[in-house]
Amino acid sequence: MKLTIIGTGKMAEAIITGAVVYHDIEVVGRDTKKLQSLQAKIPKIKTTFLAGSFDMSGKNILFCVKPYALEPVSKKLVGKANALLSVLAGTTLESLKEHIEAISYVRSMPNLAASYQKSMTTVFGDEAFKQEAIEICESFGKALWLSSEKEIDIATAVAGSGPAFLALVAEALGDGAVKEGLKREDATTLVRGLFEGFSSLLDEKHPAILKDEVMSPGGTTAAGYAALEEGKVRDGMIKAIGKAYEKARG
Repeated sequence: MKLTIIGTGKMAEAIITGAVVYHDIEVVGRDTKKLQSLQAKIPKIKTTFLAGSFDMSGKNILFCVKPYALEPVSKKLVGKANALLSVLAGTTLESLKEHIEAISYVRSMPNLAASYQKSMTTVFGDEAFKQEAIEICESFGKALWLSSEKEIDIATAVAGSGPAFLALVAEALGDGAVKEGLKREDATTLVRGLFEGFSSLLDEKHPAILKDEVMSPGGTTAAGYAALEEGKVRDGMIKAIGKAYEKARG
């Protein structure tokens, strides 16, 4: 599929890195240095500087700019796109329709793991472009089509912001090991291996079952788990999702 990605930020680069394996990609942006950098990193792509205007007639557009840039960037887009696939957090389908003309509109929420084709991307929008949207998102990971636009904002808090929350957990686990005397390099290696293996475990079992299987009566895990509950880690994570969802709704 020919895909036009508008944007040159970190998320755009992650998506381009993963999707270029399967799609013919054109990158459109307002920053020449970033365009040149992307071209050097990923020679297969075509780059276009967004100066006066850009004709998107008949194109499949993946809109990947910051939400505040929707209005200024949309003013430079002319013509009617075949489809607009937006990754803008908290930007409704209604708002997209007000600014950009397209036949089909879809919202999605990927994360930076897209660069490794490991993003967990949630998608919702016009059914007419559902299969194509899923195909695009599955080119850089897994895709889940949701049943309502509200769920996209909830998913933003989990799949979009989640990597930052898990990064905090990973950092804390390593810090705990160092505090007890493990070398930093070894602690980092252990945490990386832990997260890699845990993903496979989650594919097979519910988190509650995994917890019960690891936690033996009176054991080390039970002692550590009690400390987590005392520190209200579970409550903190639930509230983090709530706050992120609140922000995503605007």
